[in-house]
Amino acid sequence: MKMVEKKEPEAPSVVRVKWVDGMRFVATDSAGHSMVMDASKRVGGEGSGFSPLQLLLAALGGCTGMDVVDIMRKQRQRVEGLEIVVSGERVKEPPRVYGKIHVEYRVRGGGIREEAVERAVRLSEEKYCSVGAMLKAGAKVSSGYSIQQT
Repeated sequence: MKMVEKKEPEAPSVVRVKWVDGMRFVATDSAGHSMVMDASKRVGGEGSGFSPLQLLLAALGGCTGMDVVDIMRKQRQRVEGLEIVVSGERVKEPPRVYGKIHVEYRVRGGGIREEAVERAVRLSEEKYCSVGAMLKAGAKVSSGYSIQQT
């Protein structure tokens, strides 16, 4: 009889976002990594960090980039550089979501095969990139709140 190791379910991801001042917020994960978000001066911020929607594009680029590098390495491709340019076009009406997102992969290396790049991108986009899948499928979003009186 073959023993199958049971894996514990993955704990939910938790990120805490705290308001600093103006339109500036700092997000911190459970490992202590932090980053600043801010709105542009045009809408009342100082432009001192990524906007939340820019972070969405960055998350997509980072997610698919990690996949592509991993897949290319497994295909024994000598990737020396990868730049991903992610551009988003927002719709005109609130909530002004991205109606179109384009991802451009710029792979650099010696003897890189085009078929290998195409396969890596396809696998990332169709199977592995969680952020891309989330954008395509949507997620059930819930909310709650608490009040601390002072």
